[in-house]
Amino acid sequence: MSTVELDGAVTLKNLFKSYGDRVVVNDVSLEIKAGEFFSMLGPSGCGKTTTLRMIGGFEQPDSGSVFIDNRDVTRDEPEERPLNTVFQNYSLFPHLNVKENVKFGLRFENKFTKNTKPEDQRVGEALELVQLGSFSERRVHQLSGGEQQRVALARALILEPSVLLLDEPLGALDAQLRARLQIELATLQRQIGITFIYVTHDQHEAFTMSDRIGVMRAGRLMQVGAPRELYESPNSVEVAQFIGAANLIAGEVTARGVVEFANEKFVCSESAPLGKGMMMIRPERIRIGSGSHKAMIERVTFAGSSLRVALKVGTETINAEVANDETSASLSAGQVTTIDVLPDAVRVLPLSI
Repeated sequence: MSTVELDGAVTLKNLFKSYGDRVVVNDVSLEIKAGEFFSMLGPSGCGKTTTLRMIGGFEQPDSGSVFIDNRDVTRDEPEERPLNTVFQNYSLFPHLNVKENVKFGLRFENKFTKNTKPEDQRVGEALELVQLGSFSERRVHQLSGGEQQRVALARALILEPSVLLLDEPLGALDAQLRARLQIELATLQRQIGITFIYVTHDQHEAFTMSDRIGVMRAGRLMQVGAPRELYESPNSVEVAQFIGAANLIAGEVTARGVVEFANEKFVCSESAPLGKGMMMIRPERIRIGSGSHKAMIERVTFAGSSLRVALKVGTETINAEVANDETSASLSAGQVTTIDVLPDAVRVLPLSI
């Protein structure tokens, strides 16, 4: 494909969208960097797809603005914006072969495309980019789900958009294929360097591919950050609950670096604010068989490469996750043990946002 340099910075300013009395996007402001793989993550009905559709021009906001490379595109039609979209259903034509499906995208070429190469050459380059160079004559029904997804991707990329919108394009695929294509998509994005904005409800998918993630809930953008930042330092109980498994226990920071919950005292970060809060501990940060806090094992659940262990600590049940290896083989229900929780594993969150 052409080496035309693309930008692709996207800015959303105070976007609102409602359908009747139901507010689906509520004052969303966001800056997505050029060349970034950005995912919008949240449960069904949180407003992430509606936000994506407003970026693409398929929905008009009630108020607020959409900018691409500092140009206000809020009222522009989809074909007037330097972007393209890959939907979950792919929308391939069964009566056309792979080459013809990809070439069909050129019918929507606009002023933002500067490639002057012959169409067949561009189709060939787009197919090579998604590793389907030898599939050009195949019909859609002869392709696997993953291959169909790649054809839809090639058709979108042939127009060389500055921004590619992806609305849960892997949602219909089986788990193993999804995992493989997640890596391929992330690798492709870094190879071609254009901005990807990806919508998903799957946190693992977002973590695997994204430079940054925006977590949405009930139409609001709750937090934006890199995957590790969101996982280790959520800004609210709601984000902590949605991002990974978490023990959330009401407690109180009673002194600098000391937190009390479950009728036990634990060490926490010295920067934690004094007062009541919600204590968050990720299950994998709990060490069984070390430390001074007594615990009784209530249940051990086999989870393949790990074991999930429910522990009674004081007045609370706390869940831990440990590697499935020789050191954890002896863990069983009814066993009395000890646990250790390192200070940086305890996050103090506000009780409400």
